[in-house]
Amino acid sequence: MNPRRIPGRLAGLTLLFVCLWGQDVGSAASFPSLVNVRKHLVLDTRLIAQTNDVRLVLGRVEKDPHNPLFPADRPWENSLNNLYPNIAYDQDQGLFKLWYKDMLCDQGVINKMMPPRIIVSVGWFLLYATSRDGLVWQKPDIGLIGFDGSKQNNVVARDTANTGVFLDRHDPDPGRRFKMVHDEGRGQLRVRFSADGIRWSDAIAPTIVGGVGDTHNNAFYDERTGKYVLITRLFQGERKVARSESRNFTNWTDAQLILESLPSEKGRRQTYCMPSFAYANVYLGFLMLINTGSNTNVDCELTWSPDTVQWHRVNPGAHFIPHGPPGSHDGGCIYAQAGPPILKDGRLMIFYGGSTHLHIGRKRHCLPCLAWLRPDGFAAYEPAEAGRTGTVTTQPMLCSGEPLRVSADARGGAIRVAVLDEEGFELERCQPVTENATDLEVQWKGGKSLSSLQGKTVRLRFELDAARLYAFSGLELPAGR
Repeated sequence: MNPRRIPGRLAGLTLLFVCLWGQDVGSAASFPSLVNVRKHLVLDTRLIAQTNDVRLVLGRVEKDPHNPLFPADRPWENSLNNLYPNIAYDQDQGLFKLWYKDMLCDQGVINKMMPPRIIVSVGWFLLYATSRDGLVWQKPDIGLIGFDGSKQNNVVARDTANTGVFLDRHDPDPGRRFKMVHDEGRGQLRVRFSADGIRWSDAIAPTIVGGVGDTHNNAFYDERTGKYVLITRLFQGERKVARSESRNFTNWTDAQLILESLPSEKGRRQTYCMPSFAYANVYLGFLMLINTGSNTNVDCELTWSPDTVQWHRVNPGAHFIPHGPPGSHDGGCIYAQAGPPILKDGRLMIFYGGSTHLHIGRKRHCLPCLAWLRPDGFAAYEPAEAGRTGTVTTQPMLCSGEPLRVSADARGGAIRVAVLDEEGFELERCQPVTENATDLEVQWKGGKSLSSLQGKTVRLRFELDAARLYAFSGLELPAGR
């Protein structure tokens, strides 16, 4: 396949890790991973030695015109408060699967639970929906949990506050293919297991110290370490993001602080939740921040980490998924999905909950929405000023024996690359990139390719002329960086 013609496919890469959550569902035959140690997003500060006349900007998401994807139209959907969407694409069934939060706030609705039970003064259902295309959704009648004298509803679990669900293809036990983490009040985390994401085991109290859990708890399997990573919350005078890890999903390390508001934000913003996932050679997080002043809305920013322990905000204060106009379906609060984006038809699908209401009271709906993003398009370097050319110079990196490939948008401009101190790889000999492409091979005159430098440690210099550079591949970071 030619990556020039199919920019959304991860063509020609050595996929060292298999992460089928990130598959391209537009293809029935190939399921490329979004995880690759030789692909580098330029937001990774470990890569960069020097920049001149460029700036790092967030990628541009495109909200789907179908938003919101479905309403809260069932009697038990009393308050889809924050939604806390959990998304997986199940390739075996060809289905998008969504698990979402339902808070039963009104006493008359709580009384219809069979039997009624409250946790932190409200009732809780975990609801389930499916879709063939990610746009048109069904709420199937599951027939498991009673409400108002009937089990004909889409409730798959109850008494599950603040739930994260994910599809785990690494556990050899088919009964643990789907995993859930939730709380039963502050400091009372619980885990459950399922073969199908519908019928769940009883709640198990894991061994963990320090995790508050009053947030969108989320977890994933980290193939690089062979451990599960849990992202939850601590409360130390304000909301803070915490992390724990486990080899078996039941015995967890003590929760440790990994991210909090900046000193300049104290008293007006707090970190609220951070669904996280592996991508390329890093980990990314959708960081929700609550504005605790008079506005009390919730914003979505982007974070990255080299190891799930040290986290960095990309352009603090800049919204990765922006709000809609005041009064619109996502004008109040944004809550991004747990689970990696899904690659479909050459674009990444990022689901989120959008709310008209601010973060006030419990009786408020947050409805499922969808945003699209180009592959690798989370952040890019571009010239700092229109009409000027900028450069990005990397740290020394090891040539893997693969060609240099770039994910970039150079329509109307150009990107050229030099391999510093290597004859024949000078800037003026580079065949410029002048299109919008993903994983496009860069060559130099005479057909020279970076693959010929296998085993050498080199530095690259990218020249950007009216162009955006998102990622590149074909090199490795030295061990320990």
